[in-house]
Amino acid sequence: MNLFFSSAWLAIVTWLILRAINQSALLPRLAPAAPPAGQAAPRLTVIVPARDEAANIGRCLRSLLDQDYPAQRFDIVVIDDHSADATAAIVRAIAAGDPRVSLLSSPPLPPRWTGKSHACWIGTRVVTPESEWLCFIDADVWGESTLLASAMRAALAQNLDLLSLAPRQELQSFAERLVLPCGLILLSFIQDLRAVQAQSSSAVTATGQFMLMRRDAYEAAGGHAAVSRAICEDLEFARRLKQSGRSVLLMGGEDVISTRMYTGWRTLWPGLAKNLVDTLGGRRATLTVALIAVILAWSAPAIPAFDAVAWARGAPGAEAALIIALLGSAAAFALHVAAARHFRIPFYFGFLFPLGYTVGALMALDSVRRRLHGRVSWKGRIYS
Repeated sequence: MNLFFSSAWLAIVTWLILRAINQSALLPRLAPAAPPAGQAAPRLTVIVPARDEAANIGRCLRSLLDQDYPAQRFDIVVIDDHSADATAAIVRAIAAGDPRVSLLSSPPLPPRWTGKSHACWIGTRVVTPESEWLCFIDADVWGESTLLASAMRAALAQNLDLLSLAPRQELQSFAERLVLPCGLILLSFIQDLRAVQAQSSSAVTATGQFMLMRRDAYEAAGGHAAVSRAICEDLEFARRLKQSGRSVLLMGGEDVISTRMYTGWRTLWPGLAKNLVDTLGGRRATLTVALIAVILAWSAPAIPAFDAVAWARGAPGAEAALIIALLGSAAAFALHVAAARHFRIPFYFGFLFPLGYTVGALMALDSVRRRLHGRVSWKGRIYS
């Protein structure tokens, strides 16, 4: 029996690692590119919704103003969504020194709207008629000087209606380093990028941290007004756009864009609990994935330990089972140590992954609980 479980464990780990490698190869990586020359560059408006982003908005805007995209061909609209901190003051100071930046104050949030969708919608209402493209960027994102030019070239070259970029994650606190790598590895296990990236599929993957889209496609799909109640408005809008026949693509943007989404448990837990049900495909799927993730994570130390005990007791075949189990567990730990290296965090976080998946599973349970109660909270607001 030990030999059976150990062999199954090695087979599962091998399959998961090969799947993760394959998924990584299926995510095209955006390469830095030179900007179109002068008037050849499409007219672009960057829209940045911001609520209590005083710690981030300055870096975000400075990186946008430092873009090598032709300065006369893009402008930036920041929507202050009733911030209680210095967000608006920081934007005003930057706008005073560069006319490309403008600040809007979002009106009171109407019923049946989420704050981010409403802020984005308000921003699009003031875009100049000349702007052919809209780019929605979160305030906790910053880009290299080639970001806008590289994204625009890729969108034009592939005739895309929506290009979304997955940023490089900057992880600083213990909470971020423990949980987020596990979450991103888990997505590489369960997502079928070949299917969701195919234009013939109705499924979609995208991130609202960076979404560059044709303005006519945005308007034809109803804009953010069409997803006003969605908690994961980015996925819902991308899905709506793709199902209308438009082309949507997610690319890896590690070379040109970075983000720090959360700053510790206080923001990490509610931020992930808000989205996990949508990200993982519903309440039942969320619970199933959480359970399987915890079982597999703790199998890494548990199965070799059981085999070692059986070997010490002289059980037949226990020695072979232990060797096989150690190979599987070594591969699992090596995958997570490699992930720690990829995310530029200390290597020992790769050995803490069973704890990371356990905390993630508790967040998943909390996400389901919030949906069952019909109340999702984020940044001081509660959505039904």
